[in-house]
Amino acid sequence: MNADRLPPVAPEVTATLVEDLSPRLRKRLDAAVTKLGTRPTHRDGDTVTIAVDEETELRLHAPGGVVATADGITCGCLLAPACVHRAAAACAAPMADAVPELPEQPTRVVPEPASGTDPTPDPDSASSPEAASPAQCAAADALWSAGAAVLEAGVGGAGAVTQSALLRAAHTARLRHLPRPAGAALSVVTLLRAARAGDPSYRTADLVTALAELLGTARRVGTTSGAELAAVRGRARRPYSPDGSLRLYGLFTEPVVTDSGYGGARTWVAGSDGRLCTVGDVAPGGVGRALGVADRAVRLGDSALTHRELGRAGLAVSGATVSPDGRLGAGKGVKAVTARGAAWTEPPLAALWETPPSEQAARALRSTSRYADPDGGGSDLLFLDVELLGAVRESGGTCLLALCDGGISVRLTAADDDPALAHRDNLMLLAAAPGTRLRIIGRMVPALQPRLTLLACSHPTGEGTIDLGLDRLHRADLPDPAAPVRPAPPQPGGTGAHSPLYLLERRVEQSVPAGRAALGMLGDVSAETRRLRRAGLPTAAGLLAALCASAARRDRDLFGRLVPADTDGFATYWLTAARYTAAMAESLSEAAWEPMREDPADASPVPDQGPGRAMA
Repeated sequence: MNADRLPPVAPEVTATLVEDLSPRLRKRLDAAVTKLGTRPTHRDGDTVTIAVDEETELRLHAPGGVVATADGITCGCLLAPACVHRAAAACAAPMADAVPELPEQPTRVVPEPASGTDPTPDPDSASSPEAASPAQCAAADALWSAGAAVLEAGVGGAGAVTQSALLRAAHTARLRHLPRPAGAALSVVTLLRAARAGDPSYRTADLVTALAELLGTARRVGTTSGAELAAVRGRARRPYSPDGSLRLYGLFTEPVVTDSGYGGARTWVAGSDGRLCTVGDVAPGGVGRALGVADRAVRLGDSALTHRELGRAGLAVSGATVSPDGRLGAGKGVKAVTARGAAWTEPPLAALWETPPSEQAARALRSTSRYADPDGGGSDLLFLDVELLGAVRESGGTCLLALCDGGISVRLTAADDDPALAHRDNLMLLAAAPGTRLRIIGRMVPALQPRLTLLACSHPTGEGTIDLGLDRLHRADLPDPAAPVRPAPPQPGGTGAHSPLYLLERRVEQSVPAGRAALGMLGDVSAETRRLRRAGLPTAAGLLAALCASAARRDRDLFGRLVPADTDGFATYWLTAARYTAAMAESLSEAAWEPMREDPADASPVPDQGPGRAMA
């Protein structure tokens, strides 16, 4: 049985069914989930039937596509309704809240929480709250405890019972108007399920980020106020704000393909003031849909332009609505007509390439920060004039090396390796044309060396632009290799190129799959802490020592018996280390984009950030 064949189940339903189990049945729950996954299913309208065995059937009734109540899951076994099968089915099914975002109808974009305004009043918070209510603080404490339990157990020990505690805490947090920490809790559950199921798209780093987001926001609910508390609470839905009339100029179109099976296209446009906006259409369908949508008309007003055409044309929009992250709404009041576009070398688009690369990188890093405010806005795109230097082999494959203003060497990689898309083939073709000068658009990839995923470029020999995920270059499009090729500059070896920060990062990551106890068995880490101190990272050294000591610590009572581990203390050390390493990695990445200096003595080292700034 594939979990995708089951209807989504509301998190509170899963939590209720697990909580109603006896202690004996809770111990059997994980095995029941695994066994249920091997059984055949049958769909009839809104009902999905699972054959538990030759005589017993389990039914999930999902009117409207979602199992919204515990009564929607019924079992025909003799122990029903107090059987383990109902809870196992709920745990095996996808979560109802994990649905793609729908902006103002009818446009559909990248999967995120639902957009629009919240029609219900918020009794626990005002527009500028002074402090969190007691109910919000209690809900945040429950989230913290549930998250700390996951960290204590690790992926292997965080089974259905541990996950149900997170789901219950997330549901309570939503009722208390804490959508951001509640959403982080649901993300943790989703990633735990992916890890335990062996999903090939699962990455430990994603679970580290989600868990740190959960613990960080839960901890800050009770310690912040005003605008900072509003940011920590987040929004249940991202509203679209009226923006009057807009004159928009197309930049490029990129295919969108997600690991969860969604596909579509996103077209980037810029306003007369240089502000970036997007028009998207993403829905279930994968790479095939991504290629097809690019040639369909955008769903915005009365425009008949396709996504590809809009990427090179313009729009005049009246009654425009825009979300905080720049997505254009497509409500009934929006009117749009085709207008003249602009070349990348003409105003207002040319101004995007005039900002120094270091300033663009700093802005993009603020946007891509792992723990940035979801409503903070900003873009992760960079606009650069480069000279291609050729292919460079890396441990993960081959990238294209280019040189931009300030003598900065930038590594350009393919945005997607799917052979149905043109990214990889175009990158390899451009790598065969060293010396070519291009105007490019790329997406920031935080790393110790400047790195972008290449999305669009000017035509190597002619006029116009190339959408590198959709348009395919040919050798005839490349210039003749007549001009001498500039030798590649020495690779940066400054502050972050060989930083031992990974010594702390790997311990932070190891804690998540293995749990606290496994980290505590690593033994002496004094050699690692000495190396960090020699590299000028005393805070990292202190955090590593404290994290490992907390993991290994087990106190005994007066009779010599082991007392329960200090899960809160370990979670606090782990959270501080996780946020610190993220902040330092972003600082090192930003420093890598500084222009090359002739005298290495002029380079300013990246300061070691204390835990206070890392937790901010």
